Amino acid sequence: MSTFKTYFIVVLSFICFSAAAQQGNRQKVFVVKDFGAVGDGKTDDAVAIQKAIDAAHAAGGGTVLFTAPFVYMASPITVKSNIEMHFQGGAKLLANPDEKVYTKSAFRSNPGEGTIWIGGENVENFTISGNGEIDGNGISFMGAELEDSYELKPFNVLDPRPHVLTIVGGKNIRIRDVKIGNSAYWTVHLIGCDDVVISGITLINSLKVRNSDGIDLDHSKNVRISDCYIESGDDCICLKNRREYEEFGVCENITVTNCTMTSRSCAIKIGSENMDTIRQVLIDNCIIKKSNRGVGIQHRDEGVVMDVIFSNMIIEGHLFSDVWWGKAEPIYITAYRRAKINHKDANWRFPKGATEGKVGVVKNIYFSNIKCTSENGVYVSAESQDKIQNVVFDNVDVFINKTTSIQGGIYDRRPTNVEGFVKGTTAGFYFDMVKKIVMRNCSVEWGDQKVNYFSNAIRSMNVGSLKNFGFSGTSAFPKTVPAIKQ
Repeated sequence: MSTFKTYFIVVLSFICFSAAAQQGNRQKVFVVKDFGAVGDGKTDDAVAIQKAIDAAHAAGGGTVLFTAPFVYMASPITVKSNIEMHFQGGAKLLANPDEKVYTKSAFRSNPGEGTIWIGGENVENFTISGNGEIDGNGISFMGAELEDSYELKPFNVLDPRPHVLTIVGGKNIRIRDVKIGNSAYWTVHLIGCDDVVISGITLINSLKVRNSDGIDLDHSKNVRISDCYIESGDDCICLKNRREYEEFGVCENITVTNCTMTSRSCAIKIGSENMDTIRQVLIDNCIIKKSNRGVGIQHRDEGVVMDVIFSNMIIEGHLFSDVWWGKAEPIYITAYRRAKINHKDANWRFPKGATEGKVGVVKNIYFSNIKCTSENGVYVSAESQDKIQNVVFDNVDVFINKTTSIQGGIYDRRPTNVEGFVKGTTAGFYFDMVKKIVMRNCSVEWGDQKVNYFSNAIRSMNVGSLKNFGFSGTSAFPKTVPAIKQ
């Protein structure tokens, strides 16, 4: 046999083998309509959807397909390992508006903070994808619409408002491209998850719905969030370590890149629930628009926050009512013990058996190349000097201008065991009770709409060490107020 013919047979055999291998490895598709889903937006399709998920899982893996142009209304469903929930463009999964179908607490034995709609535990190799939509039907669970929010309906023990997606102990989780939102409570809650990618999603909640967080990473590790657009009444992205899930340990190795966010609370928040450690976090190339607070570390528990970098960001803020936490601080770091309160979830805020908590350390926090425009300035404050250590502001520019009719001259320290609102003057950078701060090439400018409580460019009180290099800026009223007050 000639060398050429031998070579041809070998190549042909390889091609045939590769094609067969690809065919054998191709996942099966489980169309929810084939399992009895109606898709009319009125019939409860939860049983049919669950059958499709169970069949895909039993087959060793597969794609659970939601075809268009149908609306699949559903009660709670449980996701499982080795499946992909794929939504064709024009397909929608809609939460059942009946409060009575939501019976499983999102926080185990703590029933006061919502329930689970789409949930799973110890799930591996799970994906949500497609150009369709997951709709939490959030407004259906609200009370009357007010000027700045919706009323929250009273409840006895279990708050029936469903979280959209709750995964506990997940590994290799992927959420990409879908539109997800209209949540009555948190939207994506990942607890104790490892190896997560969230990319290209559009997450839109009503800006009037309280507790409507976008993405909450709780005791999770090795998470990458990128190229997302998020609007939430509450925090857009929040990192935390809740006490109900303490066995999962630290929250670490988190990156957030190329995202655009709007919030009536804090667009990117670390805390306030943190009974462990949050560390090695990188937030880069993000835009925050029309938010009550831009980025915040709101430390209220005994855990530690350390090694966090915020870089290359545009932050735009303005004031909202006191329904929402924040007072238009573009950058915010506080460390105070949690308030002792008589509240539905008060027993879950402190260590077991304790009636009062303590606050840990915030250290090694870096802000680089950030442009801030708001009605308030940067605020860094703690209950004692040792609680906030080594904060660096490098090329952080602050522009302050009055743009709403809401009263300013206030910083918001809620929830805390001391006075929640600090009334006084608005400074470009306000530092109170901090061990060490470094400023390099920062600036403060004031707009044309000035009010009498606008004051210093930098106000520093009880700061152990403040090193300032290359600062540019004046006070709001240079003839009567000094640029720097210490």
